[in-house]
Amino acid sequence: MALSSDSIILHQYDISPFSEKVRVVLGIKGLEWHACRQPVIMPKPELVALTGGYRRIPVMQIGADIYCDSAVIVRELERRHPSPTLFPAGDHGLAYGLAAWSDKAIFNAVVVIRFGDGSEIDEAFVKDREKLSGRFDAAAMRRAVPAMTEQLRAHWDLVEAQLADGRPFLTGAKPGLADASVYHNLAFLRWGPEACGRSLDGFTRVLAWEQRVKAIGHGTRHKTDREAALAIARQSSSTERPGCAGEPNGLAVGDRVVVAADDYGRDPIEGELVSASPHHVAIRRREGHVGEVTVHFPRAGFIVKRAS
Repeated sequence: MALSSDSIILHQYDISPFSEKVRVVLGIKGLEWHACRQPVIMPKPELVALTGGYRRIPVMQIGADIYCDSAVIVRELERRHPSPTLFPAGDHGLAYGLAAWSDKAIFNAVVVIRFGDGSEIDEAFVKDREKLSGRFDAAAMRRAVPAMTEQLRAHWDLVEAQLADGRPFLTGAKPGLADASVYHNLAFLRWGPEACGRSLDGFTRVLAWEQRVKAIGHGTRHKTDREAALAIARQSSSTERPGCAGEPNGLAVGDRVVVAADDYGRDPIEGELVSASPHHVAIRRREGHVGEVTVHFPRAGFIVKRAS
């Protein structure tokens, strides 16, 4: 399948848990997409050229529109490809709430268990993650594994309870965002040493549900390279429509703003405000060999300020 300005390009790597979340969403929707492999650690020159400095994975690209963070990626995929929906039970707020819980509380415990034995950590990885999120203390993680295992079992017990009425997926008969959001944590555990999965012992409904989600697959995957992705950005124009109605702090289309994550990977990205809502913000940027792109972020978890 040839690349075009309408192609879904996912900048990712295979053992990225949040890329797995998006890949399952692509599978639920049965979409064709192009995997553009990015390095696990910096430097990521092509990615940074597209995003203006954002380095976290995954990033989705459609033409000259660049979507940073799985939350805004999921919303855009649902907007562009509404059927089959990620909200088969109609509970949009509940599904997004479950995603927020899983992406923070469960994921933070999973990270400790995955890296607590130190077997997958080298000096380059540690230095990279410390630049991203502060001190990366493998010894402290190792000491915390027993406590985090208890925490994870508390979370798995909630998932087990959600499945107790015999439903095949978390919100009912069909898979949706809630399933993709919880499942990526299990996948991340499975990619590690066998001991990483011990927190799941005894949760029979969760284990059966895990296999059902795994069977969904990832849609139809193609490969592309970074230079091809940059070429698509140069050849395309953003489809984002301007609009900032109801902004509580008076931001308006055309303002120079800075966007940064509020947790980790806080590299500020500056651009011209194109659009904003309670759920997203989009800024226009121009980069030498990329051209003009519109970079999109979720609102929750990101801070938007006027540029000084």
